[in-house]
Amino acid sequence: MLDKVLVANRGEIAVRVVRACREMGVATVAVYSDLDREAMHVRMADEAYALGGQSAAESYLNTEAILDALRRSGADAVHPGYGFFSENAEFARAVTSLGVTFVGPPPEAMEVMGDKISSRLAAERAGVAGVPGRSEPIADPAEVVEFAAEHGWPVAIKAAFGGGGRGMKVVRSAEEAAEAFESAQREARAYFGRPEVYLERYLSWPRHVEMQVLADMHGHVLWLGERDCSAQRRHQKLIEESPAPDFPDELRQAMGAAAVEVSRACGYVNAGTVEFLYQDGAFYFLEMNTRLQVEHPVTELVTGLDLVAWQLRIADGEALDFEQDDVVRRGHAIEVRINAEDPAGGRFTPSPGTITAFDAPAGPGVRLDAGYAAGDTVSQHYDNLVAKLVVWAADRETARRRMLRALAETRLAGIATTVPADIAILEHPDFVGARHSTNWVEERLDLSALATQEPAAAAPPPETAGQLVGREVTAEVDGRRYRLKLWVPASPPASGAEGPSDPPNAARARQPARPRPVAARPSSARAGSGTVTVPMQGTIVKLLVAPGDKVQAGQAVCILEAMKMENAISAERDGLVKEVRVAAGESVGAGDVVAVIE
Repeated sequence: MLDKVLVANRGEIAVRVVRACREMGVATVAVYSDLDREAMHVRMADEAYALGGQSAAESYLNTEAILDALRRSGADAVHPGYGFFSENAEFARAVTSLGVTFVGPPPEAMEVMGDKISSRLAAERAGVAGVPGRSEPIADPAEVVEFAAEHGWPVAIKAAFGGGGRGMKVVRSAEEAAEAFESAQREARAYFGRPEVYLERYLSWPRHVEMQVLADMHGHVLWLGERDCSAQRRHQKLIEESPAPDFPDELRQAMGAAAVEVSRACGYVNAGTVEFLYQDGAFYFLEMNTRLQVEHPVTELVTGLDLVAWQLRIADGEALDFEQDDVVRRGHAIEVRINAEDPAGGRFTPSPGTITAFDAPAGPGVRLDAGYAAGDTVSQHYDNLVAKLVVWAADRETARRRMLRALAETRLAGIATTVPADIAILEHPDFVGARHSTNWVEERLDLSALATQEPAAAAPPPETAGQLVGREVTAEVDGRRYRLKLWVPASPPASGAEGPSDPPNAARARQPARPRPVAARPSSARAGSGTVTVPMQGTIVKLLVAPGDKVQAGQAVCILEAMKMENAISAERDGLVKEVRVAAGESVGAGDVVAVIE
């Protein structure tokens, strides 16, 4: 069995892998950026190593830094989680070149399926039809217009080496083609390290149904069941469930068989997901994610299988000890993603910040996979997934009501989250009746009444001056992280902020009262002021106006990247641009003025 696993990731997936390893008696190694020194995955691992840097490129996408931590830790396996290097064949080869096991598919399979273009070709060879599209990267926006002339608008531009909706742009007219092409390339490069994009026909009202597969090194490939992930915003999932509602069993069996054929076509090993679009009684191959999925817990709850444990066992050479007929799916599971985004007005604005309170729900059939606790900070440099709330029940309606109960028990303060939108989705008759699609949240769900979530102020700490208490502190020696216990004065730092002498979860003792939702208040810009401000911390990636330009209300003046998402910052009134106060590449904070219009 594997002895020590380095988890080359962060957040809730790193925590998930650490927990699975601990249950199997396997030691764990965490890696962390400068911003994640006190992160939950670091606190939970047996040992941890600093990568340096703040951004993903400087840390979790720094191959040499991760390989250095691998050498120094003596780990005999690397689990990549999802995102970052999870579908990077070059990274997998770099790991195995050191004689270390990569917990995932062979690099050759990753190259075939990690490239969405070659995966389309592989699926076609396996007899599985895909969505009509181009099977080569595009190099010019003119190709978008040419493709639309043949297939019609809208058209989807997608990252060739990505997934999860990152780097995907829907183009509805020729006028949008150039900007959408550039934006898709920027997002693809920022999140996956590769800018290549390709084209597909954009289906108008599909459901996103994906099939979980598991394959060992001995030729066994099984499908475990499907997940419906149709409730999405920005082409990224909000709610997933298994089994898919209103989905005929004959289609389920056909889709499972197709997923197995696609997996065999690329020599797949380990856990993977074959994704399909389902519309008008037919399904089309979309892509294969050659990694563990965010939504894997719903499959675990309906099958009783631990997918992370099986990933580790397969990577260690074990054969699956069950056959296709042994896979039994019971009941219904629903997963809700809790993201640091404010869904007020349906805008889903990124909401980085420090979590001041986080009380988890409990009760029968409730599971919470979190990557943060009270006192932790959600950074604008990384993905904004805070936690996944998953429930199981005997049937879909009971599971839906159980999820609503669990969400009502969840208390998370200090940042805005997607919970109000999740509740609105779960309560809507279209979701109850399985009449939703991948476009439903943005095109038909009315979130205009959702209020802005306003953070509450933390209560002052109790007076403990003059006492000595044991404090755990972090020390780094030659880049390796250690936890030490020191006896220090109990008085907090003068600022009242959590300092180095505070224990990791000291903020739990200072939880504020539950914040009360307030109505969204317009900023001066929304009220017609000529001052254009940014609503969150991030980086300006592109300026769209210059001094002297005429603009109209609602026209974008710049593009802000926050939490790996691009956000258009728009003017709130007509006029002339008097000043532009930022430059491309510049970091800004919430409320900073980017332009003045007169």
